[in-house]
Amino acid sequence: MAGQRATGTQLEKKLQNKAAGAKNDAPTPSQTIAAYMDKMKYQIAEAMPKHMSIDRLSRIALTTIRTNPKLLECSMPSLMGAVMQAAQLGLEPGLIGHCYIIPYGTEATFIIGYKGMIDLARRSGNIKSIAAHEVYQNDFIELTYGLEENLQHVPWFLRKDEQPTESGKIIGAYMVAKFNDGGHFIHYMPIGEIEAHKKRSKASSKGPWVTDYTEMCKKTVVRSGWKWLPISVEIASAVTQDETVRRDITPNDEPFVFEMPKEPQGNDTTRPGDADPKQSADGSGQDELDFE
Repeated sequence: MAGQRATGTQLEKKLQNKAAGAKNDAPTPSQTIAAYMDKMKYQIAEAMPKHMSIDRLSRIALTTIRTNPKLLECSMPSLMGAVMQAAQLGLEPGLIGHCYIIPYGTEATFIIGYKGMIDLARRSGNIKSIAAHEVYQNDFIELTYGLEENLQHVPWFLRKDEQPTESGKIIGAYMVAKFNDGGHFIHYMPIGEIEAHKKRSKASSKGPWVTDYTEMCKKTVVRSGWKWLPISVEIASAVTQDETVRRDITPNDEPFVFEMPKEPQGNDTTRPGDADPKQSADGSGQDELDFE
């Protein structure tokens, strides 16, 4: 009986160890996302403009996703869809402000930033320069529309008629675009209109509307005047991807299987970093992250 109990205890320990090993072998969300992005690498590269690097975009996108725990909980199709949207528009997600990937529940939402909007407009080839500025309560601004449009904006800290000690609240934002043919376009939005747009955004309480409010005010006025700019249909349609979720981006219709690297077994004396003895002579073979 004692021998049977000992055997049972040993079996139980083996099962526990096996279960623990299985848990340790399970990929983390970050590893799964990295593996999936690696599989989509060439498909994403095909959608990118020539001036972008797929390796750089992959690193930036992974860093953006890994540093936001909520993004790690988002569905894989929506995450890959957001990365693909950034690639198609030639925009980099993250701190530079071209675009953002924001979690909304379990879906990743793609949002174009102020710098991204400006970059897209400049690519049209018909715009000499474009800029947007926020207007504070203590700034001096004078705007006249009509046959002779005129805009004068003096920031609060440069005013000579008065010397305010602070900026006050943001009261609006404007965009000025100069065209190659000598024309120009001025568009102003009071803060009430900007806030109305913000309320219609499902990401109004998170992401850049919280962390980069001023930039989003400028982005909103650029987007509002977008339809009046001399840009191509392709560039104009890019704005329709703003604040959207796409789930139809997949590398192919094959099943996706994530496998962790296997530990050496038996007489396998291969050490970490050694060449794989099963690898073909031409250097091809499976990576550590295996897909089927």
